Amino acid sequence: MLALEIKNLNKKYEHFHLKDVSFQLEKGYIMGFIGANGAGKTTTIKAILNLIHKDSGEISILGKEMTKHELELKQEIGSAFGDINFYTRNKVKTLTNVIKKFYHNWNDEAYYNYLKRFNLNEKKKIAELSTGMKVKYSLAIALSHGAKLLILDEPTSGLDPVARDNLLDIFQELVEDGEISILFSTHITTDLEKCADYITFIDNGHIINSSEKEEFIDTYRLVNGKEEQLDLIKDQLIAYKKNSFGFTALIHTKDFDPSWNIKSTLPSLEEIMIYFAKKEIVHV
Repeated sequence: MLALEIKNLNKKYEHFHLKDVSFQLEKGYIMGFIGANGAGKTTTIKAILNLIHKDSGEISILGKEMTKHELELKQEIGSAFGDINFYTRNKVKTLTNVIKKFYHNWNDEAYYNYLKRFNLNEKKKIAELSTGMKVKYSLAIALSHGAKLLILDEPTSGLDPVARDNLLDIFQELVEDGEISILFSTHITTDLEKCADYITFIDNGHIINSSEKEEFIDTYRLVNGKEEQLDLIKDQLIAYKKNSFGFTALIHTKDFDPSWNIKSTLPSLEEIMIYFAKKEIVHV
């Protein structure tokens, strides 16, 4: 069963257009959603949550179309956006008492178990929580009403490496039984290399690639060569940078020819993003 399916999603603004975005997330997995700032990640997430009106396309969650079953499906969705900017002067307990009234399947026992697990003090004010604790609080809320799809937008942004690693462990534990699925949008691609099962890459409103993580990375090669070799293969490259040793470039694996006698390696997710962002030649 699919936790999330998006077909030909379009949303047009004056200076930005989300164009025929399509991808799907299988139940019980973590999908990393990557792209530069302004690429369309947040717009896509807002469309999934029906926080903006889409121009066209279909969004289905757990087999049901979002626009037709929004109230029902929002009982099954949990979200965390890296911060909580409302009721910040109130205590955690006060905010929880407001939120839980909206969920039919709220489970107090589960909630207090997560507070204990995440070392959250409900007597603290929201403003007193660290960024990491705010994310954990959002997770505690989501999991206490039985959310099956977690949508996380930059949840680890601003966290120190230890706090980030702790959250990534939690994400992986949550999907272990196959009941919970996570869409994880972030620009910290090393987090996804640790925990994601699938990667979806959006660039300028287009989905460039969406596939299993290892398959996604294997689609590309990072190549290094001498400057005189560049003219021979320039047309095959996605983008390149000149340097004092020659050049470094990103290429589709299918376009790479071993007979070029050029060194190639697997790129990182970050390197893939960086080279796709280079629409012009860069000299360093």
